[in-house]
Amino acid sequence: MISVPDVESIYKIPIQLSIQKVDDIVTEKLELSCRKPDLEDWKKVTEAHTNPTNDVTIAMVGKYMDLKDAYKSLNEALVHGGIQHELKINISHIDSEIIEPSNVSKVLNGVDAILVPGGFGHRGIEGMITAAKHARENKIPYLGICLGMQVAIIEFARNVLNLKGANSSEFDSNTNYPVVGLIHEWMDSDGGIEKRDENSDLGGTMRLGSQECLLSGNSLTSSLYGQNTIQERHRHRYEVNNHYVDQLESSGLNIVGKSKDKNLVEVVEMSEHPWFVGCQFHPEFTSCPREGHPLFKGFINAAKDQKQSRLGS
Repeated sequence: MISVPDVESIYKIPIQLSIQKVDDIVTEKLELSCRKPDLEDWKKVTEAHTNPTNDVTIAMVGKYMDLKDAYKSLNEALVHGGIQHELKINISHIDSEIIEPSNVSKVLNGVDAILVPGGFGHRGIEGMITAAKHARENKIPYLGICLGMQVAIIEFARNVLNLKGANSSEFDSNTNYPVVGLIHEWMDSDGGIEKRDENSDLGGTMRLGSQECLLSGNSLTSSLYGQNTIQERHRHRYEVNNHYVDQLESSGLNIVGKSKDKNLVEVVEMSEHPWFVGCQFHPEFTSCPREGHPLFKGFINAAKDQKQSRLGS
């Protein structure tokens, strides 16, 4: 009989099972020859998770907040980042549909960082754009993942480049400034802009799976990863329109990560901002509790610094 009592942290369960020799039972049954388990690193994880030295509050602004498990991987990746800094992570799940320019300061008051996750469809997009603007203007740490990067680019194009009505063709097929779109909408064989096809095959254009990303050597992101070539997982259809890259960079939104063929934008950072990163891939899929993930560790550390600055300590 194996006992699995309630514990204060899910990360304590492997230790509880090991105490009862479950690992020995399994290896014996499977006739495996294994060394004795070393759970010292795992004990450090549980100690940091159950006895944090402080806390930070992260606003996650998305469209599926009625079903928080839709962001389960993100929730856990934030917790993993907190473990690396011995911090408790308070996640404020905020429905982007409630955010407007008139109330954004109130809704996001007191948060230490803002994260806009991935998603599809136009619902709640303007609220995400407003949240990205609030983070940019108020120097609040920002991490935009997939759609979260794209809304940051839309916001920057509208309010810094003054491209009024800039948008993604996913949300406005008639925008005069499609800063985000399907590849075939803005790139033809000669590098020009093709006429957008509203009846394109939705399934055939998705970029999926682990792909290589090349990082600029002098970027914040490369310093977090400790290398200039990384592998991260993707799940999206829309890409940053390369015809606006020069304008974006000349105004302070730096393209610091590109696809292996250097044709697609993967990571952006913002000049004159303490911590503002957008990535087209999904770093939450490669996070783990023992090591965390470079982007989430950096994001949580920036949130800690933001809290100290906000509280004057």
